[in-house]
Amino acid sequence: MKNNLFLLMLSGSLALASCGKVAATVFGPKTPREAYEQALDKKDLDKTPEGLRWTAAGNAALAQPVKMTIPFKLDGHFPAAQQLALGLQFDAKKGGQLRIALDKPAAPFTLYAELYQHETGTEPQLLHAADTAAQEFTYDIETAGTYTLRLQPELLKGGNYSITVTQGPSIGFPVTDPKANIGSFWGADRDGGKRRHEGVDIFAKKGSPAVAALDGYVTAIQETPIGGKVVWLRPHGKDYTLYYAHLDKHLVQSGQTVSKGDTLGTVGNTGNARTTPAHLHFGIYTTRGPVDPLIFVNKVVKKPAAVPKKSLAGYMRLTKAANGGTLPTNTIVMPVAVGAKTYLAALPDGTIMEVPFSAVQPTTKPLKAQPATVQLSLLQLPAADAATAQSIPKGSQVEVLGYFEEYTLVRAGNVEGWMPKG
Repeated sequence: MKNNLFLLMLSGSLALASCGKVAATVFGPKTPREAYEQALDKKDLDKTPEGLRWTAAGNAALAQPVKMTIPFKLDGHFPAAQQLALGLQFDAKKGGQLRIALDKPAAPFTLYAELYQHETGTEPQLLHAADTAAQEFTYDIETAGTYTLRLQPELLKGGNYSITVTQGPSIGFPVTDPKANIGSFWGADRDGGKRRHEGVDIFAKKGSPAVAALDGYVTAIQETPIGGKVVWLRPHGKDYTLYYAHLDKHLVQSGQTVSKGDTLGTVGNTGNARTTPAHLHFGIYTTRGPVDPLIFVNKVVKKPAAVPKKSLAGYMRLTKAANGGTLPTNTIVMPVAVGAKTYLAALPDGTIMEVPFSAVQPTTKPLKAQPATVQLSLLQLPAADAATAQSIPKGSQVEVLGYFEEYTLVRAGNVEGWMPKG
């Protein structure tokens, strides 16, 4: 696909038996990430300082994800020198289909993508895992709740990517008339306020086909005073039943197995719809009662806001205190993604936070400069076990760029690195 666009799809085509199980038929005994972790373990790379940071970053992405709202788009960059992972958390409603598109330009790194569900009091539950060799990745939301998408590149590798998360319908539209439109919604008053509308009304040409929204079987056909000619359809593998009402004709029998797109009847105005234009009343019923079917069939997929062009090269520093004052002005951050209005930025310890564009500035201009009075050994990261970046000779002009905890980020010529404060 052009631009190496990968749609990371997790749907019925992957034969997921339920939300909480990984499809072993697709992945075998291990997910792509688990296989990679096993390879690191065999070479003892997971026990190196970098390997330990890689594991810690992956855990932190699930424990402290960044809250997002669907739809959203991010343009991001994982720096190879830092071991980072990104957790993107969002709420999703039952009946919607997550659509995750990942555009990763050709680059020598693998990006692991995993979808988790969060339930109160339990560990995040892995729903699906893939890497960017996958070409299709969607997920039908069977349970309303909180979900996290974790992204992490291979150890000591990185590159650019763009990710878009939207939500569309999880089942087919139940009317074939191209001019059909939804004109009455869930919860509207009925019978002078005595009851509420338990579905949506899809107005269409009389006699146009009303079709199966999913594969399944017909559990009943009826003719009632309110619904008129009715068909009940139970989709295979689902916990709900589809209800088609006000049909002009029945074209199936009770017990009949149908495929998605098969005609069940024709649109009409039977029952208590005799005085209204022809339409299909479409409802969805679970064992707990009816649910709003709009999200299941709504063909309008909201697009995310455009992402402005922003540089993700190099460090930046805070122009004002953040995180409730725990991060002082001039704290160093590394922008790792750009959203519509904010950066997602990593602190030097790997913690990811959302930062408004106006709250950071590049480190191009130093805070101060002075000659080194002794030879300096700069570290790659502000940690005692970090590797040495380079040594700076005594007398070199050293520019102070910012701080993180007990360390200072400095630059000497074209070399940047960390040293203990003082």
